[in-house]
Amino acid sequence: MSNPRVKAATLAAEPCCPALTERELTADEAEIAAVMFKALGDPVRLRLFSKVASHPEEEACVCDIADVGVSQPTVSHHLKKLREAGLLLAERRGTWVYYRVEPSVLAVMGRLLSPVHVPAA
Repeated sequence: MSNPRVKAATLAAEPCCPALTERELTADEAEIAAVMFKALGDPVRLRLFSKVASHPEEEACVCDIADVGVSQPTVSHHLKKLREAGLLLAERRGTWVYYRVEPSVLAVMGRLLSPVHVPAA
């Protein structure tokens, strides 16, 4: 099997997974989804992701989101994990790093978790 982190980082290029209620996930699809959910399974990471996703400018400077109750090195560690999972994109501007949600991530997660409409028989 290929590296799920690499696959998760390419979510923008191709959607990874069908809705959970549509059909069983393949082993590769399950690995990709697990990388995303594992990254969001930590409360600090989930808060950081939420801060970036809900930021009015659709991107956030690390200086604006770092107040999550842990040290700056720990914030950097968690942001790195979110980037490695393909959930966030980062851009350095001078001394600050700006984060934004990978454009397809919310759509992929929403599709994965939404029920498939099955017409009544």
